[in-house]
Amino acid sequence: MVINLYATFRLLAGTKQIHLNLPENSTVRQALEDALRIVPALRPHWMNESGELHAHVHVLVNGQDVATLPEGLETPLQTSAVLDVFPPVAGG
Repeated sequence: MVINLYATFRLLAGTKQIHLNLPENSTVRQALEDALRIVPALRPHWMNESGELHAHVHVLVNGQDVATLPEGLETPLQTSAVLDVFPPVAGG
């Protein structure tokens, strides 16, 4: 499984991808937590003090916004899944 990082998340992590070896049917939440163990500098940018994903962080699972999936962060993943994590974007 791979997590692609974009913009400031890429700069903070010092890499554009995080590779994970999680068991089949691990959840999006588990994948994000595993990524944060690998790159702890991302934790304050992804999660609040309660351990919940910041509303301004956008996570896509195989191109689908996790916020629109019925199970949200509890969505089970295949080992071939690709997560894309985007920081907030501003501009005009």
